[in-house]
Amino acid sequence: MKGASLKGGIIAGEQIPLVIDELPMLAALGPYTEKGIEIRDAAELRVKESDRIAALVENLKRMGASVEERADGLKVEGYKAGKLHGAEIDPQGDHRIAMAFAVAGLAAEGTTVIRGAECAGVSYPTFFEDLKRVAER
Repeated sequence: MKGASLKGGIIAGEQIPLVIDELPMLAALGPYTEKGIEIRDAAELRVKESDRIAALVENLKRMGASVEERADGLKVEGYKAGKLHGAEIDPQGDHRIAMAFAVAGLAAEGTTVIRGAECAGVSYPTFFEDLKRVAER
């Protein structure tokens, strides 16, 4: 089976409530897309389990991504800006941030360590076992 490349694009307006919980994952995948990911109109992310916008920006930068923080979102440059490298990730106790960076770390060069990764168990207790099985395929 052959995978397709990720295009990227802008997520804003009426789309935001439909994917609010998926936005951290989409942002973390931004560096692997052709066009990057831009998230607008998502200030609500600042008042979730953590300030998810700040956590995404901080951790993406730790991995070498080109990212710009905005009041209501962020802009992540695509793969032309460079490959991600492993880093120590601080999910700030937020399950969605931990899971997003676990996935982002799979294709990064080097090792990614997620401090307090067990916080993923809040919403997906078997996340890391399932991710390992998928990654081994």
